[in-house]
Amino acid sequence: MRLAGKVVVVTGAGSGLGQALALELLRRGARVAAVDLRSEGLQETMAKAGSLGEGLSLHPLDITDKEKVAALPEEVERVHGQVDGLINNAGIIQPFKRLLDLDEAAMERVMRVNFWGTLHMTRAFLPRLLKRPEAHLVNVSSMGAFVPVPGQALYGASKAAVMLLTEALWAELQGTPVRVTLVLPGAMRTGIAEHSGVEAPRAEGAPGRRGTGRLPSAPGPGRPDHGPPLSLKPRPRRPDRPAAHGPPPHLTLPGPGRGKRQAPGGP
Repeated sequence: MRLAGKVVVVTGAGSGLGQALALELLRRGARVAAVDLRSEGLQETMAKAGSLGEGLSLHPLDITDKEKVAALPEEVERVHGQVDGLINNAGIIQPFKRLLDLDEAAMERVMRVNFWGTLHMTRAFLPRLLKRPEAHLVNVSSMGAFVPVPGQALYGASKAAVMLLTEALWAELQGTPVRVTLVLPGAMRTGIAEHSGVEAPRAEGAPGRRGTGRLPSAPGPGRPDHGPPLSLKPRPRRPDRPAAHGPPPHLTLPGPGRGKRQAPGGP
């Protein structure tokens, strides 16, 4: 989809990756509806947009609030006249604690933002996207959906749910104007720990950035390791059932200092 003249909604657009996406979309000629919980973050995005800010609208919103999310598509259309794309980027991490040390509120918050927020936004905007001549839905998951990180069990589970949801949507939307992309970033310096309100992890004996948060230790002497959990390999797709657009694009974004890699099957 060529971006010039298109309208794209970006969540988490007040900082980090979401802010970078919003600014790049503006540079490529798109108009952007920037969504974020933090009004001050959205104002920062507007300031960084400079002269391109004419194509940017700001929408302070809690994506876990289903009723407010349901009203957002009409609000965006009032400003821009249409909606051609949605990037579900907003997300948070959990406190760096083992599962049994997490309280219920922390666990529910991670699932509400990362999974339910993505689901609410998708259900709110998908009917509009289906009416466009061409449209695109992008969901940002994480490499944490594949690789278990000690102290981030709920975060990984929430991102795995986003991954599977996106792959299912790709299958459901075959034959429609809506293309679907799943993005799997690696470690990035986005300030996600600060904006999630959690302590950044640190190595043993090193000064912490926000307190004394530490990653749970891996198995060592005196700590039995039973090996990784068993995983069942997926069955290959039958050759008599070709996909209309090929397998869903999976974009893997490595950490700083490494180039972007796209998994086989992407456009």
